[in-house]
Amino acid sequence: MSPKSVFILLFSLNLLNYIDRQILFSVFPLIKADLNLSDAQLGVLASAFMFVYMIAAPFVGFIADRTPRQYVISVCAFLWSAATMLSGSAKNYFHLFAARSFIGIGEAGFTSVSPSFLAERFPPERRARVLAAFGLALPAGSALGYLLGGFLGLQFGWRSAFFIVGLPGAFAAAYAAFKLKDERTANKKQEKPKLANYSALLKNKPFLFVCLAQAMGTFTLGGLAAWMPTYMHRYYDFSVAQAGTVFGALTITAGAAGTFLGGFMADKLLKKTKKAYYFVSAASFTAALPFGFAAVICGDFKISLVLFAAAIMLVFMQTGPLNAAIVNLTDVKIRSMAFAVNIFIIHALGDAISPALVGGASDMFSLKTAVAAAMLFVLPAALFCAAAAKADNAAKNGF
Repeated sequence: MSPKSVFILLFSLNLLNYIDRQILFSVFPLIKADLNLSDAQLGVLASAFMFVYMIAAPFVGFIADRTPRQYVISVCAFLWSAATMLSGSAKNYFHLFAARSFIGIGEAGFTSVSPSFLAERFPPERRARVLAAFGLALPAGSALGYLLGGFLGLQFGWRSAFFIVGLPGAFAAAYAAFKLKDERTANKKQEKPKLANYSALLKNKPFLFVCLAQAMGTFTLGGLAAWMPTYMHRYYDFSVAQAGTVFGALTITAGAAGTFLGGFMADKLLKKTKKAYYFVSAASFTAALPFGFAAVICGDFKISLVLFAAAIMLVFMQTGPLNAAIVNLTDVKIRSMAFAVNIFIIHALGDAISPALVGGASDMFSLKTAVAAAMLFVLPAALFCAAAAKADNAAKNGF
């Protein structure tokens, strides 16, 4: 397949990935009524996915470093698609919990393997843009998950909604198994990675700093994603439905714009400096803070929304550049594990904990104070980008 065709296939799978992940939340009320669940039980379904997603990533990364990656991509895509369809046949809470857990395993494998598999087909000067475009599936797929879940759930019931959105991924997974080819395996003499290779990854300071930078950005985005609809309902007098719709639209437009802009700027700047990925990310993280603070302080809700959109856009700008940096910082034979470790770090220190911490801060002070505090995490994110640039330079100079 041509690089463009590989991109289209992997982007399509990534889009289905986020649709299948997010559809659950739009049919929460229907599941709650049908299975007689509490809100806490519904929340655990989301936590189960994230926990399994984080834990599974390093294990799948280990396998992917020793296996033709097209098969890992295909099997994982089929696994999450099948688990999505099985969600629709769940007869009780335990069945639904198990299905969501298996979705986490499938998506962990795909997101560990696909970024490097895709980036390797493009020259370094285009990688940030390619990975940024690939990352557009996050806001687009999330939006489609909410929209399709709501529409299909009301028209056909929540069980049918899971069947309908899960089916395309199963066909795409089979197509990927036959069409994708792992260029890494063309070299039959290439050695399998050893334990020393993985221990070297944990000593790779630029890589670890990049992971920490993304974790801090994910902390901010995770806190906002969980609490901004409530923020709008509480301070802007939006209805619950209006708050969800407005924040969803804001996230999609700002997230897409930031993801694209960050990749474009980093690739352009790369012609002038090898530190472009770090500079663009550090600058965007730093610029996000005043916009976020101004949005909290601002009394006019329309201006506040524009300021929040700007802050979210700036935090999203690191998506392409820092993922491209991971590709450049790691050896191809352990690159799947590198992205798996990245997944574990950014979620364990990011959106797995930020919603709870923001909620606790809101109870102690106020939701405005808690949201402002969540925005503060872009500062260590910027500092970690600067540290990655310095460590990368030192490594290249042999220090």
